[in-house]
Amino acid sequence: MLNKFGATFDTYWNDSTFESYDPARDRDRLDDALAEASGRTSSNRVTISLAGLEVRPRPYQAEMLEEIEVEREVHDRHRNLVVAATGTGKTVIAALDYRRLRDAALKRGEPAPSLLFVAHRREILQQSLRTYREVLADASFGEEYHSGARPERWRHVFASVQALTAYDVTSMPADAFNIVVVDEFHHAAAPTYRRLLNHLQPDELLGLTATPERTDGFDLLSFFGGRTAVELRLWDALSADLLCPFHYFGIADGTQLNELQWKRGRYDERQLEELYTGNDNRSAVVLREVQDKLSDVRTMRALGFCVSVAHAEYMAKTFNEAGIPAQAVSGETSTAVRDQALRDLKDRRVNALFAADLFNEGLDLPEVDTVLFLRPTESPTVFLQQLGRGLRQSDGKPVLTALDFVGHQRKEFRFDLRFRALTGKTRKGLEDQVKQGFPALPSGCQIVLDKVAQEVVLSNLKGQVAGRWQDMIRELRSQGDQDLGTFVHETGVELSDVLRSGRSWTSLRRDAGMPTRDGSSNETVLLRRVRALAHVDDPERAQTYRRLLQDDGPAYDELAPLQRTFARMLFFSLWPNGGGFTSYTDGFRALRQERAVRDELLEVTNFAMDHARHRAIPLTGRLGDLALRVHARYQREEILAALDYANFERRPSTFQSGVLYSEPRNSDAFLVTLVKSEADYSPTTMYRDYAISPSLFHWETQSNTSVSSKVGQRYLNHRDHDTKILIFAREHKLTELGTSPYLFLGPATYTSHTGDRPIAITWQLDRPMPTEMFQAASVVA
Repeated sequence: MLNKFGATFDTYWNDSTFESYDPARDRDRLDDALAEASGRTSSNRVTISLAGLEVRPRPYQAEMLEEIEVEREVHDRHRNLVVAATGTGKTVIAALDYRRLRDAALKRGEPAPSLLFVAHRREILQQSLRTYREVLADASFGEEYHSGARPERWRHVFASVQALTAYDVTSMPADAFNIVVVDEFHHAAAPTYRRLLNHLQPDELLGLTATPERTDGFDLLSFFGGRTAVELRLWDALSADLLCPFHYFGIADGTQLNELQWKRGRYDERQLEELYTGNDNRSAVVLREVQDKLSDVRTMRALGFCVSVAHAEYMAKTFNEAGIPAQAVSGETSTAVRDQALRDLKDRRVNALFAADLFNEGLDLPEVDTVLFLRPTESPTVFLQQLGRGLRQSDGKPVLTALDFVGHQRKEFRFDLRFRALTGKTRKGLEDQVKQGFPALPSGCQIVLDKVAQEVVLSNLKGQVAGRWQDMIRELRSQGDQDLGTFVHETGVELSDVLRSGRSWTSLRRDAGMPTRDGSSNETVLLRRVRALAHVDDPERAQTYRRLLQDDGPAYDELAPLQRTFARMLFFSLWPNGGGFTSYTDGFRALRQERAVRDELLEVTNFAMDHARHRAIPLTGRLGDLALRVHARYQREEILAALDYANFERRPSTFQSGVLYSEPRNSDAFLVTLVKSEADYSPTTMYRDYAISPSLFHWETQSNTSVSSKVGQRYLNHRDHDTKILIFAREHKLTELGTSPYLFLGPATYTSHTGDRPIAITWQLDRPMPTEMFQAASVVA
């Protein structure tokens, strides 16, 4: 590798200033250090130590890496797509992922896996190679294959798709590379990429893109089993200060869209064009709002997204007549004219470009500071792509102004998807957010709805909740018989839409005329408990639950000890009050009669496992036979059963505390709700529980627990008593599916304490908590 002075290096630089090295921030410092080192040697080849130079993932990157690992290890998926906005470090993610795979191979005594990194531009390949070398602390890693450069060793190759095509990729063995990474994967529709991807059969395929949804109809996700492995959400990127903050204004424009035709999940394009083009009243609203929301339209750099070429041309004409230089561009505009239009916008020779089916992706103009949504965008992905045209950070751009002109929409239009994409909130919480003015946004961001727009959005949100059952019935009828996971994926509904109180997948199928099996008089009660399994995310528990729910499933007495524990966890999940049974055998015998219920429980368990986001880690030592897995999620009933605390005399439904001591396990379990509401907790139970670091957790005892008490002494001296401390945490008490499950943070060890009645104790976790839980638990502090 050549540094900027032309010197080559192949070993390591050791300097404490690089202890928390960030490639994007410290690359120049590394170059300077290398240059200094090369100046101290008479040879052009220098030896520099990077031993203390570790590239550490930022929190959002750590979470993404964990999700990729879960896809592979939990779900056995080895073709994975990473979706993240430009500038958020997709290549760093890929390099860190390779480092983890390499380290695991070396630990097994195997050679480092071979790698092929593919892109379509020389600049991307050179930058990517540099990133890998920095992340791996190996200045000799990788070879380039583009622009005349050819590899010699063919172990770790950074190649252009053009060079591979010229080489004839089909002439190399299909398993030539263990790992293939394809950057800008949205180009995979091109024949050159298709030929490459169809031929190579690596152990791991990783796709990187910022724009997963193409406008030409090509199904990008078909390469990845129809799913995205990991996506950097907008609010995470904003919170990490990777994108420019936005001020979003929802503005009522008075147009009536509720009478337009709705076809295949969107408005009729021709009718939209007729409604908007030549609509002087609406264009006057647009002009007024632009002039009102921006301090000086003459310095504005705006993109306006229109329904058609005619609409774009009409808006450009309207702005020009108002003295605001503007131009219309579309897919029909020549490349040279489009490029010149972008230069004119950058140099402020024009202040607005109005586009039709253009600029959703592929636009690299960070200076864009205003986005005008001049048509309803049904897809939240396309909406975010359009918003993203202005989210790139740029000098002199403190904020992106987004003006969304809201008409009276049909009930099928999904405002909830749009605002969930903007905020990360669940649909249940959106109504309160709209009413309260969106108080919990990332720093610097605002969402402001005028009074009429607020009424329109609230009405739409309520309509999505109130009238959705009949819509789902129609959707299921139109799509035909399918499983629960396929239905949720294809329709975009949420699992809670199907399993909300009083609803079930079984009743939806019956209302839609789909076949279901029969049940008994207990069916209605049990169907209300199906959602209690919507969190199951560890393979052993799911496997046992499935066995027990099969037609030919084993009887309780036939199970091994660990499986019996899982069976008791399932039993109390279905019957928290014991169900009136006197034995588990009787309960499962009764469940055998509920064929429809068992079918639905299987569907929900499969759905939950398919969406598992963490690796479930077995316990070791004295707790090695416990049915709990670290970083898996559990409802209260499962925790009590797993710890041999729940039985027919002490039923889970009677347990109201946040602490318990399991005598059979000699273990204390703490069930922590991080965000406590005054409605659910009294002043004496509003304990301050939060994360200090990924491995340190601050927890408060019950208010009557003193240091001198038996319980207090057991907590503080648990090692002397060989008592295990087990911590379970959840962010909120409730979710859209009802009671929120707890994430098992694992065993913990006493570190320090302060105070008395309550005692504030700092616990050291055996394993660092997952990134998303740490972020939630640290925010509470």
